[in-house]
Amino acid sequence: MAMHKIKYEEEIRCTVAPERFFKAFILDGDHLLPKVCPAALKSIELLKGDGKPGSIKLITFGQGSSHGTSRYVVDELDEEKMVFKYIVVAGDGLVGLEKVTTMVKIQAGSDSGSVVKSSSEYYLIDGHEITEEKIKEGKDKLKGLIMAVESYLHGHPEEYC
Repeated sequence: MAMHKIKYEEEIRCTVAPERFFKAFILDGDHLLPKVCPAALKSIELLKGDGKPGSIKLITFGQGSSHGTSRYVVDELDEEKMVFKYIVVAGDGLVGLEKVTTMVKIQAGSDSGSVVKSSSEYYLIDGHEITEEKIKEGKDKLKGLIMAVESYLHGHPEEYC
């Protein structure tokens, strides 16, 4: 099956320290994200593994989403470098796509905050395209998740320290 890929990158500033944000957003994201964004994410369930590379997870999207579920494989989880990479391999959002790889890296920003860098590659099956609207939708969802976690952490200063 022939294919081509489209890559996009996003950089979002956050007012939470990078280590704390990584703990909440990445390391405990399976629990925290559905809690702070129930309209977007109903659940994130570990199907196989221990959460480290090779693990398989199932995302069930909330009623506010245009998708039902996605299954992804954890490709990289580096707590020291604060990098998380995963590959979406199945789900109703993959129409016309073989897979989507995403890497999230959290770095120190100015004023003790963070910079969340995201890079996604869409592997399109020949004959299929992805619209700018779909890419913007993905970027907006990421920004919404980051803002929800940031808000939660400001409201719960004792958590994820």
